[in-house]
Amino acid sequence: LSGFGFPWNRLGKLYKEEISIFGEDPKELSKKLCGFKDYGFNSVTVIGICLVFPYVLSRECKLGGEIDALFDDLKRVFIDFDLVSCVEGNVDAWYEFCRKIRVFYDLGCEKGKIGELMGRSRNIFLEHPEDVLIKKAEFFCRLTVRNRDVGLMLLERPEILNFDLENPVISVLGFLKLFGLKAQELNSIAQKYPHVLGRNRMVNLPCMMRALDLHEWFFSKMKNGTHHLLGSYVVGNGGENLDDFFKDSLERIQSSRTPIHTISKLNFLHGIGYGENKLTIKVLAHLHGTSRELQERFDCLLRNGIEFSKLCKMVSLSPKILNQKPEIIEQKVQFLYNEMGSSLQYLDVFPAYLCYDLEKRIKPRYRFHMWLMEKGLCATKYSLASMIATSEKNFIARIFGIHPAAPKLWLECFSNKNHCSYLQEMLF
Repeated sequence: LSGFGFPWNRLGKLYKEEISIFGEDPKELSKKLCGFKDYGFNSVTVIGICLVFPYVLSRECKLGGEIDALFDDLKRVFIDFDLVSCVEGNVDAWYEFCRKIRVFYDLGCEKGKIGELMGRSRNIFLEHPEDVLIKKAEFFCRLTVRNRDVGLMLLERPEILNFDLENPVISVLGFLKLFGLKAQELNSIAQKYPHVLGRNRMVNLPCMMRALDLHEWFFSKMKNGTHHLLGSYVVGNGGENLDDFFKDSLERIQSSRTPIHTISKLNFLHGIGYGENKLTIKVLAHLHGTSRELQERFDCLLRNGIEFSKLCKMVSLSPKILNQKPEIIEQKVQFLYNEMGSSLQYLDVFPAYLCYDLEKRIKPRYRFHMWLMEKGLCATKYSLASMIATSEKNFIARIFGIHPAAPKLWLECFSNKNHCSYLQEMLF
């Protein structure tokens, strides 16, 4: 490798990423490297390619198939579109250039299929550093569309890479109007998603669209030619005025004892799509924990199958669902799904289920109700909300109406000990 021209300071990285290379027969390795030059590349270019795509030198990877597909793409970009003349003739320059190309393969773009597209969009690789490509790709990947489609869109619409996708302020209704939604559609959104209304930052746009359940619609707009609106939008384009209640609340937060902590939680809400509005402030008042903890709890619910837009609405209705550890949240969701046999959709109408104590409230009441039904003592199957959300006084009154001995049985066999004193008074 050193004899071919690989810098000594790069060999350690190559060893770490593809150790099998160093078990290769030197003659076979030289044969491979010379074979790569047959595509029309010089030694420096081949070295840059191998450092970024080290698997091409591995023992398991033979010429043909994926290697041919990769080198066909690279030949199309470097030779046919003459990018060779645009890159400095040293290993570091080729290494950096190839890393930019790898961004699109890492997104899932198929090797052997995008050489033409990369060549026609060659300025992407000449004008933008790798970290910009990654950040812009991550921005659109947060729409939860296919990563491959994000990569292809950036290659087809390279001007997007020049847009500031972090700092501009946007107003939700004004933004949606600019992208083609009619007045009736905007009114429907305002009624259905009040927590998203108001202003937000461009960096939060993907989650804002997910909170509105418009992420696929928006990405389709990006792919189909209206992407230029993303770069030309300004907050004055028919958007909402700054919410006075939000403005006053923000001033109070900034003069409070813990402004940094509270603003951090507020940024969490903006990050999941909540706008600058009164409802956001009301939700904020009920949230406990750091922004990182809140994000972990939110992500836990997403992992358990709750849709993003529905989860945001659940948080609006019952903010306290985010005030518990992820493992506790998961236990409650699993009990709802596995033992109760209920669909997660039930949480749309009764998100407060997640606020109640699993061991002290949910399990004993549910199991007692099921026992009463199994014994034929209760013919009515009460809703989950009726079982759990009912106060202790009303719950006791209800089961007493089912059977006079039911409260005593509840005390002795099902109820948590915390209820004993109240029940003793009720019964005796």
